[in-house]
Amino acid sequence: MTDRTTTTRARSRGFRAGDGPPLVEAWRRSAPADPITPDRFRSLVLLDANFDPEGLRIAVDGDRVVGAAYAVRRLTPMTGTDLEPEQGWIPFFFVDPAARGRGIGRRLLTDALDWLHGHGRTRVDFSSYTPNYLLPGLDAETYPQAAGLLESLGFRTLYEAAAMDRTLVGYRFPDDAAGRLEELTARGHRFATPADDDLVELVALAGHHFTPDWARAIRECLASGTPLDRIVVARDPSGRLVGWAMHGAYESADERFGPFGVLEELRGTGLGKVLLHLVLERMRAHGAHCAWFLWTGERSPAGHLYRAAGFRTTRVFRVLRREATG
Repeated sequence: MTDRTTTTRARSRGFRAGDGPPLVEAWRRSAPADPITPDRFRSLVLLDANFDPEGLRIAVDGDRVVGAAYAVRRLTPMTGTDLEPEQGWIPFFFVDPAARGRGIGRRLLTDALDWLHGHGRTRVDFSSYTPNYLLPGLDAETYPQAAGLLESLGFRTLYEAAAMDRTLVGYRFPDDAAGRLEELTARGHRFATPADDDLVELVALAGHHFTPDWARAIRECLASGTPLDRIVVARDPSGRLVGWAMHGAYESADERFGPFGVLEELRGTGLGKVLLHLVLERMRAHGAHCAWFLWTGERSPAGHLYRAAGFRTTRVFRVLRREATG
C-alpha cells in the first residue's frame, strides 16, 4: 500500500509501557507551539476507549524516542452502533528536531497508514478525530514540513477550521445585544441557567441537531463537576429548548468557549448573539481574561457572528483526508 523506503537506523514499533514520559518530552521538543502534559496525554490518548498500543507508532533510535505517529479506529461507537468501519484517523505525529531529515516521519506515517489499512480502513483523516482530538487539523503555517509530508502521502484538504480568541479585559455587554435580549424576552423567550431536569433536553438537542460529540462533551463535563452556571439555555415562547451556549466543557478549561448552538430555524433572529454575550458576560464575572475556541468556519455564519462579537482568527487548521486508491 505504501513505500517503506527509509534512510534512518531508527525503528518503528507499537507503544510499550515506559514510552509515555520520553514521548511527552520528545513531543515538547518537536512541537513547542503545541506542547502536551503527561496528564493530557494520559487522558486524551492512553485512556481513550479506542486506544490500541499498536496504533501508536513509536520511532526509537537506540534507547531514545525520536518520534511518534498515532493511528486510531473506532472500537466503541460514537453514537448508536456505528463503528465507521472504513474510517481511520491520525490525530498527531512528530519527529524530534535532532532526528529530522532521515525519513523518520515518512516511516512513522507509512506504518500508521498500513496499520489502519490492515484493519480495513480505506479513508484516513488528519486529524478531526472525536472524542479526543488535540487539534482540529494541521496548522500548515506553523508546521510547513509536516504539510509537505502529508501532501506527498496523498492527503488533501477537505476544509479549514479557524481558531479564534478575544480578550475579555474591559468586556461590557454590548448595547445591541442588550436591546435584542429585551425584545426576545418581551416576545416570550427565556434565557437561564439550566436545572438538572433541563439537561435531558439539552443533551438531546446537542446530539440530534448538531453532533454526538457535543452531547458527549456536555454529559462528561457536568458529570466531572463543571458547574451548571457555565451554561445558558434559551427556550422559545412555547417552552421548547432551542439553543444554548457554554464554556468550560473541554478539559476543564474555563476560558474555552463552547459548544454553542441554535436551531437552524431560529438563526438570524439575534438569539445566537444574545446567548454568546450572556456567556461572555459570565466568563468575565468568573475572572476570565479571554475567551477562545478551536473550531469554526471562518466564513460561516458562526464565523461572522464571532467576528462581530470581537473574536479574531488566531490559527487556521486544515482538515485533511487520504483515500485508498486500491
